[in-house]
Amino acid sequence: MTQNATKSTMRAVSQDTLGEPDVLHEVQRARPEPGVGQILVAVHAAGLNPTDAQHRRLGLFLGEPPFTLGWDVSGVVESVGLGVSLFQPGDEVFGMLPYPDGAGAYAEYVTGPVRAFVPKPATLSHAEAAALPMAGLVAWQTLVETAHVQPGQRVLVLGAAGGVGHVAVQLAEARGAYVLGTASTAKSDFVRSLGVDEVIDYSTTDVAKEARDIDVVLDLVGGADRLLSLETLRPGGILVSSLPVDFDEVTERATELGVRAANIVVEHDHAGMTGIAALAESGRLRPRIAAAYPLAEAADAHADAETGRTTGKLVLTVRP
Repeated sequence: MTQNATKSTMRAVSQDTLGEPDVLHEVQRARPEPGVGQILVAVHAAGLNPTDAQHRRLGLFLGEPPFTLGWDVSGVVESVGLGVSLFQPGDEVFGMLPYPDGAGAYAEYVTGPVRAFVPKPATLSHAEAAALPMAGLVAWQTLVETAHVQPGQRVLVLGAAGGVGHVAVQLAEARGAYVLGTASTAKSDFVRSLGVDEVIDYSTTDVAKEARDIDVVLDLVGGADRLLSLETLRPGGILVSSLPVDFDEVTERATELGVRAANIVVEHDHAGMTGIAALAESGRLRPRIAAAYPLAEAADAHADAETGRTTGKLVLTVRP
């Protein structure tokens, strides 16, 4: 398929049915135009997140196909809509499209609200920048805005080697916390390289016994470990999760233990993205790219993600 049939069309990845990675395929579709308060971004890279696969398989908030997945974007402003003053054509930007109904990053061009984006740090490639928005905003909205992590507090990150986890531990470290992170034996060295103060190998260690007097637990894994981790919290401590499944049980157990539990759904956020960009610019936050796939190989990228063996983030490269 050619790069662009005409200037009015673009390549995108779509699906006609729900299912496994092989439902993803490349299509030609009309190039969007920015509306009021929007910018049109020429996508250089798009990030993959676990929610992408869940929507591909189940539809979730997007409903029935066809639709184009992807919320994380890094690229160059192509044009701007009425009322936009923050950016002009040629500016490099990155950000997260509104979740959940703003999906569409797996494409050559995408439109989104101007305040969903911030300038791309010069210290990051487009692939690195595309790996940050959703993971960074989950970390920011859980640790900074919900848990209000302070210097010297003890923070336990469940799933420290994952896409969100490896960003979250760097953010907690940057805020002066003492950070503990769970990881498998194979990923322990990677987690240590992020600056984690204590790595807990969940495959050989009882996390609830190893971690004590925790101020904040960031739950990125769910399941039994989430409930057990409540027992690591000091009185008044808080568990924050980005996973809504079975959260009523967590809330009930937290009340019994005299601790708190909170659940978030990530939002696009100009202030949060500004904070994330500043940390990246300073060198205190750096995403780890596990692999980069061309846009046309989105199905392979999804299959890779579902092996559970990736460390850090997967991205799609749309332009060289």
